Amino acid sequence: MSEITITLPDGSSRTLPEGATIFDAAASIGAGLAKAAIAGKVDGQLVDVAAVVPDRAKVEIITEKSPEALEIIRHSTSHLMAQAVKELFPDAKVTIGPAIETGFYYDFDVQKPFSPEDLEKIERKMAELASANLKIERQVLSKAEALELFGRMGEIYKVELIEDLPAETVSVYRQGSFVDLCRGPHLPSTSWCKAFKVTSIAGAYWRGDEKRKMLQRVYGTAFIDKKELDAYLMRLEEAKRRDHRKLGRELDLFSFSDEVGAGLVIWHPKGAMLRTVLEDFERKEHFRRGYDIVLGPQILKTELWQRSGHYENYRENMYFTEVDEQSYGVKPMNCLSHMMIYKSQLRSYRDLPLRFFELGTVHRHERAGVLHGLLRVRGFTQDDAHILCTPEQLDEEIKGVISFVNDVMGIFGFEYEMELSTRPEKSIGSDEDWERATNALLGALRDTGRPFEINEGDGAFYGPKIDIKLRDALDRRWQCATIQCDFTLPERFDLTYIDAGGEKKRPVMVHRVILGAIERFIGVLIEHYAGSFPVWLSPVQAIVLTVTDAQQPFAEEVFQQLRQLGIRVQKDFRNEKLGFKIREAQLQKIPYMLVIGNQEVESATVTPRQRDGQNLPAMKIDQFCEHIEKEVRSFH
Repeated sequence: MSEITITLPDGSSRTLPEGATIFDAAASIGAGLAKAAIAGKVDGQLVDVAAVVPDRAKVEIITEKSPEALEIIRHSTSHLMAQAVKELFPDAKVTIGPAIETGFYYDFDVQKPFSPEDLEKIERKMAELASANLKIERQVLSKAEALELFGRMGEIYKVELIEDLPAETVSVYRQGSFVDLCRGPHLPSTSWCKAFKVTSIAGAYWRGDEKRKMLQRVYGTAFIDKKELDAYLMRLEEAKRRDHRKLGRELDLFSFSDEVGAGLVIWHPKGAMLRTVLEDFERKEHFRRGYDIVLGPQILKTELWQRSGHYENYRENMYFTEVDEQSYGVKPMNCLSHMMIYKSQLRSYRDLPLRFFELGTVHRHERAGVLHGLLRVRGFTQDDAHILCTPEQLDEEIKGVISFVNDVMGIFGFEYEMELSTRPEKSIGSDEDWERATNALLGALRDTGRPFEINEGDGAFYGPKIDIKLRDALDRRWQCATIQCDFTLPERFDLTYIDAGGEKKRPVMVHRVILGAIERFIGVLIEHYAGSFPVWLSPVQAIVLTVTDAQQPFAEEVFQQLRQLGIRVQKDFRNEKLGFKIREAQLQKIPYMLVIGNQEVESATVTPRQRDGQNLPAMKIDQFCEHIEKEVRSFH
């Protein structure tokens, strides 16, 4: 019998019979490894355990301890869920079911929407199919065979997918009576699906197209063992408790209205105050770092958007209007106005760098299906800035922005990760400019000494970018800050400066945000703090409470004094029991409750009670203000 030779990750080699599989390779190393194998890698490509290994291949055995294991488990569990749905609802048509960061989902076309009770039935059926230990087998079919198979089954969505595939062959996976179109790889059998949960349901358009049919998207999650699943489900419950949409209503911060329009935020007094505090903080921090505040119009002529490349590359996300027979684009970004400010006069190298900062409100067309509270809206405000500098200043400016991000994230208590997003398929500018921009970002990142990832092909259409993803209290990742390096738009808008030799040169432009969209960042903050904002950020820092009506005159004096001293204060003088008023203030997550009884009236003091229930000693009003100011200073 002919033999093959394979190389293992440690550099050692094994000789196997021709036709040997990943399982055979694992068995040649040890029986324990063969038993633990769930997939393999052949020359870096993930494959099933039943895949035949070619001669001279580099082979790696994938077990539950491998980094790739969780995605394979989740992908296979999505197929398990689809099989359960088909057995319970035979008329259901299956579409696509990928693994995602938090688990998996599968979209189904069903006559009647799923109910919560249906989800419980699906999960029970999944457990039954998993315990049946059904073998999962891969089969390669010609395109014609696959079309005939799924056509016969009435799976019209699979037929559409196959018709769109350029390949002449496709792979399908079978487990029991269920068959699905898929690249794989998958687990060896359904018994490897040991810890899963069907979590929720939502609507989703077929292929994300609002003109296509609305499907039922069933979400689930899966883990290697039940302990990890239970820990995740606990985090999920905590995330529901912290949901910014729920807390936004309870704390009376903001609302949405169908009468106004989807994705458009209405800020209530406390929410608007929270925004104001955050924006004032932003202005102060930008002033400290040498930024000039600017403001641009909401609409600009369409010709400008055509010159910038937005019309060609970003048009589907923009809104347009017409004024006096002239076409205008509602701005989705602030960069054009900032370039106009730069062009308004002759610039010298001595003027640079120029840092233009704008809390600029922009509008972008987001599909209805992706709108999500404050986290994905159609109208929002960015803490947007554009730095125009010489190429020689670029490295220092990029590092300055990274330092700015680091300082601000520290104030809010966020850890963060960084990644470099490179040139996308749809882009403008020369190869040379893209290389210069990418190298500038890369060099600055390396100099920070912090780890970062490369995110191929996800840059802006005009330049590469550093994306900063913060981690919140539940260890979730949120994209907020970004730093984009752009040689292209200064070229398109003919931006110049006079260098030391009297010659015209082209500046470089850095597009950057620190918090990103203010709306999105506030949504993240609400969930990060579970609505219990630190004192410096709280829209209401204190509330004055009376024990009886007799204390109202003094309590009103206290309220007015605190307001005059700059404390964000409310009052509750209702004829209610003190315990009831305290509980309401605690539910509103107000940091301090100032209880006014007869003793406080006689001594002209206040007795602060913290929202965690701890009482502070009685103190004069100016002492309480000093206490608040000291706490505010401790944050920034």
